[in-house]
Amino acid sequence: MSFHTAPTPESRLRALGLVLPAAAPAPIGAFRNLRRAGGLVYVSGQGPVAADGGLMRGKVGAEVTTGEARDHARLVALNMLAVLREGLGSLDAVGGVVKLLGLVNAVPDYEDHPAVIDGASELFHQVFGEAGIHARSSLGVGSLPNRITVEIEGIFELAPGI
Repeated sequence: MSFHTAPTPESRLRALGLVLPAAAPAPIGAFRNLRRAGGLVYVSGQGPVAADGGLMRGKVGAEVTTGEARDHARLVALNMLAVLREGLGSLDAVGGVVKLLGLVNAVPDYEDHPAVIDGASELFHQVFGEAGIHARSSLGVGSLPNRITVEIEGIFELAPGI
């Protein structure tokens, strides 16, 4: 007899060949990266910080293409996963993604903000399965801290029993 267990966020992450940063990026202000309230977990806005600490900077629609910014949003999602793992001990403690707010540092006439933030949304769907499909807003802004290209914050639900 063979028992098949359902995939978990941690097992999906491994199957995708994704490695999270060893530590979540440190906050750059007077706040914390993660706040748990009841059955929800709030992750503060994260930016595109590479493993070496470098920042993805620039104005989308000028010196940064939509495709590049989409990759930056995927990197932000990986950093958000690192925050969740660090704060909860395992991604398996996350029941799903409730809502994202994505901010794109874009030129005034830029119109493709949703395509940029899709880089994060698609990664969350891959990692959390159907529970990773979420509500979302994506906005263009005139600037972001340190001239980063993308900032994303999220609301997550805890897995049952956590």
